Amino acid sequence: MGGFASALTPINLLFAFAGVLLGTAVGVLPGIGPAMAVALLLPLTFGMETSSALIMFAGIYYGGMYGGSTTSILLNTPGESATVITAIEGHKMAKAGRAAQALATAAIGSFVAGTIGTALLVTVAPIVVKFAVSLGAPSYFAIMVLALVTVTAVLGSSKIRGFAALGLGLAIGLVGMDPVSGQSRLTFGFAPLVDGMDIVVVAVAIFAIGEALWIAAHLRTSPARTIPVGAPWMGKEDWKRSWKPWLRGTAYGFPFGALPAGGAEVPTFLSYVTEKKLSKHPEEFGHGAIEGVAGPEAANNASAAGTLTPMLALGLPTNATAAVMLAFLTMKGIQPGPLLFENEPDLVWALIASLFIGNTLLLLINLPLAPLWAKLLKIPRPYLYAGILFFATLGAFSVNMQVADLWLLLIIGLLGFALRRFGLPVLPLILGVIIGPMAEEQLRKTFQLSAGEVSGLWSEPLAVGIYVLIAFLLLLPVLISIIRRKRGTGSDVAEALLGENAAGGDQTELAEPAHRNEHSHGAGRNES
Repeated sequence: MGGFASALTPINLLFAFAGVLLGTAVGVLPGIGPAMAVALLLPLTFGMETSSALIMFAGIYYGGMYGGSTTSILLNTPGESATVITAIEGHKMAKAGRAAQALATAAIGSFVAGTIGTALLVTVAPIVVKFAVSLGAPSYFAIMVLALVTVTAVLGSSKIRGFAALGLGLAIGLVGMDPVSGQSRLTFGFAPLVDGMDIVVVAVAIFAIGEALWIAAHLRTSPARTIPVGAPWMGKEDWKRSWKPWLRGTAYGFPFGALPAGGAEVPTFLSYVTEKKLSKHPEEFGHGAIEGVAGPEAANNASAAGTLTPMLALGLPTNATAAVMLAFLTMKGIQPGPLLFENEPDLVWALIASLFIGNTLLLLINLPLAPLWAKLLKIPRPYLYAGILFFATLGAFSVNMQVADLWLLLIIGLLGFALRRFGLPVLPLILGVIIGPMAEEQLRKTFQLSAGEVSGLWSEPLAVGIYVLIAFLLLLPVLISIIRRKRGTGSDVAEALLGENAAGGDQTELAEPAHRNEHSHGAGRNES
């Protein structure tokens, strides 16, 4: 209740409203995700109250998750990697003249799932905190390694590329002064690097500069053609066919969002497959089934609430937006992790209360403003990205007022472009920069406790269990491929080919939105 009292103050309500509005706008525009928006706003939040800034960031995150569905439905171009599945049925509904119903079920489903997901966050997070406070340095280090390994192994087109991106992130995190010996590391005699690379500069460079350069390299000047839409509404039959998918999507989304290798891509796909199997109208799938929009959109927003559970309770982000929000807390001198609930209870509960408020604002704003969001898609890309580059440069310079930061911005921005060019996922790099120094601190503590003995790493039962799990996750794909190779026969191959041909329609539909979006949203393609 104290959290609601703080979140309902006029200034915090204003920031929640601004965050939701801005988040929806950046979700609608392909290529501009919530992570980039939060990264661009980091420099502007130095003088703001920490709770107000976090409330605004959470609004941007939730709004971005919803806004991506608008482009998926109206353009068949997902604004976020998590809304690829929505495009399958949503765009078919729009082409059949049911864009209003598709947008309505997406908005209401997002509200239902977000509200239930936030209620689960209230229930689960304190339990996770009580457990996490009892952990020692070896177990905490093992949990961080698990988070880095699972996110890196799951994302991207190959594990090698994922670990390469993670290695780059850890290297950037090492730049600066050694916290124990005080010696300079990886500074190459360049004095401004002694204090390390500012996380704000790194985040803005990777998301804003890298993405803008990638879009410029594949710029298509012709404006996108959108399907006109009136005010979203749903009939009695639409409500009847949507409420169960909303609940099932929530059940998929929240647990996956809370996992170290979380994200919304897997639960949205599972939700779509489940709705197709349970639907009383399976013949409509592939031609515009409302269940195929309701379920995945609910899973998408529920996973957003799930993502905040490990971020607030353990200090471990599981996606790019949460990573940038965590960087903001570090920048403000707040130590993320299990003690956050104890040291900053007002901040945490104000943020969680604001999620309920933000969800309600999302529904109230997006139902009447859907036609306006469609018009946003007509902004010429050169103007849009010129503005992004301007604000990114201004923001990075305002952090320390040093010209050196502008050079770093350009160099790391080129690195961000190279990541997209060669298909390396961005998230492992950002996690490496943020979690790397934290993991190093826990590693140093572990060795201090064990007098330098390596066995100290597995001196706690939980740490042993986590290392076994990491080994299992890394070896599982190898074991599966070996078993398949041994069992593979001509008949199996023939059956597999026949199965692919039989399911060809669905696979084409699944691939189409991602293919169309390949050039316009490189980061989303890599992360998905």
